[in-house]
Amino acid sequence: MKKQILVVLIVSLLSISFAEKLAYQIYNVNGKKVSYDKMIKELKEADIILFGELHDNPISHWLQLELSESMLDRNPVFGAEMYEADNQIMLTEYMTGKISSQNFKDQMRLWKNNPTDYQPLVELAKENNRPFIATNVPRRYASIVFRDGIQGLDSLNDGAKAWMVPLPFEIDMDLPGYKSMAEMGMDHGGDNIVQSQALKDATMAYFIIQNRIPGDVFIHFNGTYHSNNFEGIYYYLKKADPSLKIITIASVEQADLDSLEAENENMADFTLVIDDNMTKTY
Repeated sequence: MKKQILVVLIVSLLSISFAEKLAYQIYNVNGKKVSYDKMIKELKEADIILFGELHDNPISHWLQLELSESMLDRNPVFGAEMYEADNQIMLTEYMTGKISSQNFKDQMRLWKNNPTDYQPLVELAKENNRPFIATNVPRRYASIVFRDGIQGLDSLNDGAKAWMVPLPFEIDMDLPGYKSMAEMGMDHGGDNIVQSQALKDATMAYFIIQNRIPGDVFIHFNGTYHSNNFEGIYYYLKKADPSLKIITIASVEQADLDSLEAENENMADFTLVIDDNMTKTY
């Protein structure tokens, strides 16, 4: 009898130990732990969801797919930083079965982690007949701005300018995120880094606005720095339409998941905190 009790105690202790080893924890904007289901309930009320990811983190990508499946009853329109606007025709052709997966792979300028991290999102949208929007400015134009400043875009023809936010557009260099970026890059581009980042943020916001369907939710996937602290894409969306209900998700890594570190507070409506020992996708 004593042996049985001892075995039960050992199993119970082991179960508690295993249960406490979490891969992630979700916090709300007030720094309180919330469940996945609680987050989804609030996301159901959004017009736009900005899911900020860590590009090489498998938990970010897994939850993006889980979240997308949970939101199918809101008829989502999907969009992503990882696909550039001038590739929208090919993306739509693939989504509608006009071109093969091989054509898609060969011509889309895909990120190296696309097969594992982003293609599943495209396939989910395709299977459910939902649009997927390539929102980012073509990287060659962001490179021009990084090298020559925003004025470097003036000489582009109208065809090229169709793949970005209409010019000129406002860049608020006093936004905390942009100011910090300018200071960090003082010896490597300075203001040009900020202008290049702003071009991406404004362009992604522009194509979200252009392609959202009133009554449906738009789910956008982007690097977390593009929407952290309610700046970046969020800033440009609110500037275009202050009435939009936008919910942001940020992704961070911490050694301890039991509380939200001070530097990660107030970063987003929901913050996905991931064990910093997590393996990477590349």
